[in-house]
Amino acid sequence: MNDPYSILGIPQTAHDDEVKKAYRDLARKYHPDNYQNNPLADLAEEKMKEVNEAYDIITKMRAGGGNSNYRPNNGYQQQQSSAGNPSFARVRNMINMGDLVSAERAMMEIQTKNGEWYFLTGSIAYRKGWLDEAMQNYNIACQMEPSNMEYRQAMAMMQRGGGAYRPRGQQQGAMDSMDCCTTLMCLNCLCGGNGC
Repeated sequence: MNDPYSILGIPQTAHDDEVKKAYRDLARKYHPDNYQNNPLADLAEEKMKEVNEAYDIITKMRAGGGNSNYRPNNGYQQQQSSAGNPSFARVRNMINMGDLVSAERAMMEIQTKNGEWYFLTGSIAYRKGWLDEAMQNYNIACQMEPSNMEYRQAMAMMQRGGGAYRPRGQQQGAMDSMDCCTTLMCLNCLCGGNGC
C-alpha cells in the first residue's frame, strides 16, 4: 500500500481529529450509495477500500505508539481444523491486513468448502459491511462444525445484531475503525446523507 497519509491527503503530523475528518470526507465522497447505477461504481469501491485500509493502518499505528512498521498480531488466528490447509492461514493474514480483495481472490481458488471456508467468507463479508452475507456464511460454518467456538461466537454476534464480534485474540470491548466507520456511515444514511 502507498503511504496511508497521502491516501487520506493529510500530512503525517496531522492531529487525530484531522485524520478522522479527512477519512469521513473521503468516505462520504466514495460511498457506494453515491455510485449506484454509475459506470464509476467499481472504481469508487476500490477507492473506498483503499481509504478504509489507510485509515485503519493510521489508527492502529497511532494506538500502537506510532510504529510505522505495524504488523497486526491479533485477529483471525488459525484454527486447528484448518491446520492442514495453509491457504486458509494465508487468507486470515490477508483479512488481518485489510486486503479483502486478495483474500476474496484466494478464497475463490480454494476448492475445499468446509466450515473454515464459509467462516472466512463470512469474515470477509462482515469486514465489508455485508451483514446478511456474513450471517449466511457463519450459519453454514456452524452447521458444518458445530463444536468450533470461533464460528459459534461469530454466529451469536450476528444474531445479536452484528455489532460486537471480535475475532479470537482481539481485546473484548475494543471497537476497531471498521466498526466505527460502518456505524458512522449507517447513521449518515439514516439522516438522509445531510450530516444531521
